[in-house]
Amino acid sequence: MIDTVETTGLARRVRGLGTVWFCALGLAVLAVSVAVAITIGPADLSVGDVWSVLAAKTGLGESGLSQIRTGIVWNLRLPRALLAAVCGAGLAVCGAVMQALLRNPLADPFVLGVSSGASTGAVFVIVLGVGGGALPVQGGAFVGAVLSFGVLLVLGQTLGATTERVVLSGVAVMQLFSALTSFIVLTAADAETTRGVLFWLLGSFASASWAEVLVCAVVLGGVLLVCFGYSTSLDGFAFGQDAAASLGVAVARTRLVLLCVTALLTAVLVSSVGAVGFIGLVLPHAARALVGSGHRRLIPVAAVTGAVFLVWVDTAARTLLDPQEIPVGVVTALIGVPAFVLVLYRTRFGR
Repeated sequence: MIDTVETTGLARRVRGLGTVWFCALGLAVLAVSVAVAITIGPADLSVGDVWSVLAAKTGLGESGLSQIRTGIVWNLRLPRALLAAVCGAGLAVCGAVMQALLRNPLADPFVLGVSSGASTGAVFVIVLGVGGGALPVQGGAFVGAVLSFGVLLVLGQTLGATTERVVLSGVAVMQLFSALTSFIVLTAADAETTRGVLFWLLGSFASASWAEVLVCAVVLGGVLLVCFGYSTSLDGFAFGQDAAASLGVAVARTRLVLLCVTALLTAVLVSSVGAVGFIGLVLPHAARALVGSGHRRLIPVAAVTGAVFLVWVDTAARTLLDPQEIPVGVVTALIGVPAFVLVLYRTRFGR
C-alpha cells in the first residue's frame, strides 16, 4: 500500500515536472515567435534588430537603428504581437475553464453572451456617438460586456443557476445583443461606418497600444491566479455537480467566481480587439491532447499554446494580402473550423 502511494506521488511529480518543462519550452517558443513575427512585413528588419531595440529601451545598450525603424518595432509591431499573445492566452484559459465548469466541450468565452454585449457597446459609440466623443470604442465595448453579463446573472438567479440554464441563458443573452447590434447598424449607420463596425466586430490588433497591453496583461495575470487556485475544484466538476459537492467543492460559489472572472477577462479582451472566435473553443482541446485534463497542467499549457497560436494568426492576417489586412476573426475561423471538426472526429472514434 505504501509502495503504491509512493509510486502515485512519484508519477504526479513527474507529470508536474513535465508540465513545468513544457511551459518553459512554450514560453521560449513564444518569445522567439514574437521576435520573428515582428520582423515579418514590408520593413526590412531582423531578429537582431528587434533584440537591439529591446535592449535600448530597457537601458542595456544602443539599437543603432533609425528612429523610423525603432518606432516600427517599439510602437507598432511589438505591442501588437504582445497583445495578440495576451489575448490568445486569455481566451484559451477562459475556454478551458468554461468547458470544465459547464461540462460542455462546445463552451467558449462567448457562450455567455459577453462578446455580443461588447459588440453592442462598441456599436453604440461608433454609430450613435454615445458619450459625445469622451467615451472610446473600447470603453463602450467594456460597458456593453459588463451589462450583458449582468443580464446573464439576473436570468441565472431567476431561473436557477444550474449548468444547463446558465448555458441557455447565455445563448439567449447572445441572441438578444446580437439582434440589437444588427438593428443599430442597419437603421443608423452609413456604408462606410458599417464597414468599419464589421471589421472591428471580426477582430483586429491594428490599433494595439502599450496601454492596452498593460491592462489586458494585468487582468490576465489576476484571472490566471484565480483559475489556477480553483484547479482542483475544476477537476471535481468533471464528474458532475453532485460529485463535486460530495468531494467538498462549494459548487455555487466556485461557479459564480469563475464565471465572473472569465467574463471579466473576456470583456477586457473583446473591448480591446473585438470578437476573435474559436480560440477558446479549439485550443483547450489541443492542450488536453498534450497534457491531459488535470487543470493544474491544463491551464498554464492552454495559456502558452493560445498565446503562440494567436501571435502567428495575427501575423498571417496582416501579411497575407498586404497591404490589405484580414480581420483576425476570419483567419481563426478558417483555421478553427477544420481543427474543431478533427477534434470531433477523433472523439467520435475514441482516438
